[in-house]
Amino acid sequence: MSVDDKKALKEEESEEKAEAAPEEKPKKAAKKKTTKKKAVKKVTTKKMASKAKKAEPKKKAAKKVTTKKTASKAKKAEPKKKAAKKVTTKKTASKAKKAEPKKKAAKKKTPKKKAVKKKEPEIEPIKAGDFILLEMTGKAVETGDVFDTTDEELAKKEDIYDEDRTYGPRLVVVGESYVLKGLDDKLPGLKLGESAEVEIPPEDAFGVRNPDNVRTLPFRMLRSKGVNPVVGQQVEMDGRTAQVRSVGAGRVQLDYNHPLAGRKIVYEVKPTARHEGNEDKIRALIGRRFFGIDLNLFKITLLKKKVRIEIPEEIFFGENIQIAKRGVATDIHRYFEDVDEIEYNEIIKRT
Repeated sequence: MSVDDKKALKEEESEEKAEAAPEEKPKKAAKKKTTKKKAVKKVTTKKMASKAKKAEPKKKAAKKVTTKKTASKAKKAEPKKKAAKKVTTKKTASKAKKAEPKKKAAKKKTPKKKAVKKKEPEIEPIKAGDFILLEMTGKAVETGDVFDTTDEELAKKEDIYDEDRTYGPRLVVVGESYVLKGLDDKLPGLKLGESAEVEIPPEDAFGVRNPDNVRTLPFRMLRSKGVNPVVGQQVEMDGRTAQVRSVGAGRVQLDYNHPLAGRKIVYEVKPTARHEGNEDKIRALIGRRFFGIDLNLFKITLLKKKVRIEIPEEIFFGENIQIAKRGVATDIHRYFEDVDEIEYNEIIKRT
């Protein structure tokens, strides 16, 4: 190659370089601009980062505040809950404690209920007008001698047994002088089945001794009446009962005072039963007049103003039956004001 050609090539290369150089500068500028953009981006990023950093503490602070608030609320709420639980627990505990004594008390009360079940109903005390059956034994306080009893074995033991008498609990209409006044007055208030001892002064028993009731009669007067007087013997004179006090020199001293006059006596009594219904009362009154017969053999019919009594065949021919009928009728009229008639029936069946 010639020198000229080489020069031409160099010039072309230099031109090419010259043309190529301005293109690179803009690229670099672009790059710089890009860098600026990056810087802007970086600035933006820094700003955003600073804002973010500034915002983050606030958020965190907010979170912390929120957390503190929620924590404080939670803490405040927790004690309340705990307090509520404690209060509830205390209330439930107090209720439980209150309930426990009640349960214990209830358990303690259970035996009392059982005791109430076992407890017998109270029996009404005896009062005036009651029809009662009474066991009784009378003694003289000074000597202890038994003079009256409803006990057959005791009567035999004390040598006062009477074959014509019916032994066993005696019918007494309280307040109606079926027994001595001093005893009759003490019967109200007694209880059935309970024994009692009643002491009676002379004035309410057989009275005080009256000297005017002691008389002296000729021996022959008593002999004329078929009486052979013996000291201590009881005799009937002039419709009165007297006790022979002495016999001698043709004279007999009679004491019309009761043998226990002027003495204090004591009765041991026990009410055994009380008649409640009208039929039972009438049957008891029949037993007071008819002795030695089963009272259930009498058939009793209560009508409006009449009482009908069927006489059992066993006593059709008994002694003094008419007197007994009259006595029963009198007693019924006395205690039953609504009854105007008493009718007796005697039925003889075909044999």
